[in-house]
Amino acid sequence: MSLKLNVIVTSVRPGRNGIKVGKWFADFAKKNSEFEVELVDLADYDLPLLDEPNHPMAQQYEHEHTKRWSAVNDKADAFVFVSPEYNYFPAASTVNAIQVLHREWHKKPAGLVGYGGVSGGTRAMQSTKILMTTVSMMPLPQEVPIPFVFNFLNEDGYTPAPEVEQGAKAMLAELYAWAEQLKPLREQEQQKAA
Repeated sequence: MSLKLNVIVTSVRPGRNGIKVGKWFADFAKKNSEFEVELVDLADYDLPLLDEPNHPMAQQYEHEHTKRWSAVNDKADAFVFVSPEYNYFPAASTVNAIQVLHREWHKKPAGLVGYGGVSGGTRAMQSTKILMTTVSMMPLPQEVPIPFVFNFLNEDGYTPAPEVEQGAKAMLAELYAWAEQLKPLREQEQQKAA
């Protein structure tokens, strides 16, 4: 079964570190999973704060940026959100990226790669999981926290500690197992709705 994974870098802050972590994870997933992997950089979508007049459940998007964001995520079978922790919480761009859509996330598994200081983004990841469940995403209990991310960044990108790689492999395996089971369920629902 061909399954598509979107690795979504959700930080849009100038000078962000997320793109380095996201590129590492996308390359790692290509080598260590059966997924077809696409790196999706939220900064490329210029997604404003909830600017659609209709509720996301309706999928009646009026703005081109939302239509593009919808299209790239609708075709994915699974997601990994790469997100920083700001003030014990996910970045506002992470929250907005999820809330601006709805049906595109339904019955799709999601993993989280969090980065930051001592907590490695764990507090932000827990809050993000709550949000994910409200749009019927299946957030995995497995996650990849990256504490003291600044110690592992260099001009070439991000170089993970061995423990981070082990966690990433475990999360990818679990993500694939869930994606494999949920895709037929989504297809059955689409057939019933047709």
